[in-house]
Amino acid sequence: MGIGRIRECIGEEDAVEPVGDGGGRPLGPLNEGRLRGRVAAGEPTVGIFVGAGSPVTAEVCAAVGFDWLLLDLEHGAAVEQQVGTTVAVAAAYGVPTVVRVENEARIRIGRVLDAGAAGVMLPRLDTAEQVRAAVRHLRYPPQGDRGIATYTRSCRFGFDTDALQRANDQVLGVVQIESARAVEAVEEIAAIDGVDILFVGPRDLSHDLRVPGQTDAPVFVEALERVRLAAGMHGKACGLLVDTGAKVAALHAEGWTFTSFGSDVTLLANAASAELSRARGAR
Repeated sequence: MGIGRIRECIGEEDAVEPVGDGGGRPLGPLNEGRLRGRVAAGEPTVGIFVGAGSPVTAEVCAAVGFDWLLLDLEHGAAVEQQVGTTVAVAAAYGVPTVVRVENEARIRIGRVLDAGAAGVMLPRLDTAEQVRAAVRHLRYPPQGDRGIATYTRSCRFGFDTDALQRANDQVLGVVQIESARAVEAVEEIAAIDGVDILFVGPRDLSHDLRVPGQTDAPVFVEALERVRLAAGMHGKACGLLVDTGAKVAALHAEGWTFTSFGSDVTLLANAASAELSRARGAR
């Protein structure tokens, strides 16, 4: 039954037009480059790592109002099949999902993008050569080598094949700086087209710098500053994971714009532990 026939049946004043995005496409879970646009504009954002592997936990985090979720396939309990579910439940609250893949393999990156991820975080890349090869997987030819299919969520299951022409400008590329080698190459890495954010993994980097967990060690602090300056030099954003919201606020004041504190698992563990201590102390 068409819209005209519906109006005849229920009356003009009660008819509802199909909901869309203003560009002729229905609304849906795809971010379509809005997060990348915020990053490029230098807007500070706050996200959270989602590692529990639970769509409900991811939905709770989205409902809280984070700017983005980072679904962690490298260390978290989530599996690739949960990417689409997480994208959809978070998008119901207007929150995009970025996915940290296990490695830079083309098939791994392509699958999470096909599932609707707004961007990809690439871990453990140490050289500019590795980064150049990896970011090619974020883009369709001729700029890259991402595999092409139109029956995926990223193309609205075949209803929006023009998404293939827009995607290269919409996907967010996040490269982690997690080793001394990556720090030494950070200026060259920051200059690469397709790298939008340099994101420091503090635990990995501090261990590789031989000051495990010592985020106030001079060698670690100097490495952070080098990353921040390299990002600014090439017009890219810089990001960092810390353990409290207060530290995130301080980072924003220093120019770090893609920031996160904790994860769904650590926040749950810390809150539960604190309340349990209070409960036992009240006996």
